[in-house]
Amino acid sequence: MFREAHETAGVVERQLSENEAVVGALAERLRAHPPRMVVTCARGSSDHAAMYAKYVFETQLGVVTASASPSVTSIYHAKQGMDGALYIAVSQSGKSPDLVRNAEAAKQAGAYVVALVNVVDSPLAACADVVVPLHAGPEKSVAATKSYLGALAAILHIAARWSGNAAIGEALAALPGQLREGWNADWSELVDGLTDAHNLFVVGRGFGFAGALEAALKFKETSGLHAEAFSSAEVKHGPMALVGPDFPVLFFAQDDDTLSGVLQVADEFRKRDAKVWVAAPGATGPGMLPLVASAPISAPLLTVQSFYRAAAALALKRGFDPDVPPHLNKVTETV
Repeated sequence: MFREAHETAGVVERQLSENEAVVGALAERLRAHPPRMVVTCARGSSDHAAMYAKYVFETQLGVVTASASPSVTSIYHAKQGMDGALYIAVSQSGKSPDLVRNAEAAKQAGAYVVALVNVVDSPLAACADVVVPLHAGPEKSVAATKSYLGALAAILHIAARWSGNAAIGEALAALPGQLREGWNADWSELVDGLTDAHNLFVVGRGFGFAGALEAALKFKETSGLHAEAFSSAEVKHGPMALVGPDFPVLFFAQDDDTLSGVLQVADEFRKRDAKVWVAAPGATGPGMLPLVASAPISAPLLTVQSFYRAAAALALKRGFDPDVPPHLNKVTETV
């Protein structure tokens, strides 16, 4: 896990170079034939990447983006109206039977199917209209790292070329160097503070919510630590009743219109004597985790990159092997 997460900057560099032609052609088609909606389909970490796609496409392109439930097709066999839809399936392996069935059904229902996959000779890639390779290389750890961040980078690449927004393109170009810098961020305070923990919340909003979801999953699968992810708005609708003295909460924030709200909730939890850590640009002081400065839209990649290094260290400190979580397999063949 440690070694593979460390390779992320190279993965993104490779993507930007080798995917420019396919992403450019896809963007040209999307501008010529604007989809009436975007539908994503994924499981696990890949579904967290799909959540990032929702915020990116809806805020930058104004296209409604929603997640499809694979069981609607694979179990209930219900037909969906997909005429004029862009259907994006995200998967490291491209082998999960339910994702393949859903992509096939979407194509038959009139959707234009794009597969974001690491394994380009997979069944999912074979049924897609366009394949955008993640170029992550072999990923042996059960806990996905570079493939997850590779999926986020591919989504950002598509958004940059589709929208023609130069600012997104600049954020994308800066990512490899920023990811290398983010890998060196010292999050040891978080590792030490969670060594004996049993539960925690991970809180984010907007672009950062996808990172909160991913972190909560990694805490569970690599460190045996029960973690739940919430939007900083949703955590106030009930879950915050659990937050009291010594309850651990990790916040992810980016420098956009969500920042003040996220920091306000963090401050409220501090006043309850909760254990609070915040990863936010320019933040300093106790409980503030260093984060590389970046455009808000790319901040989740850098936050998660720093988090992955801390998560690998935490797993070992808690006596777990992050590469081989109990009861899990690299390819989860759900139907």
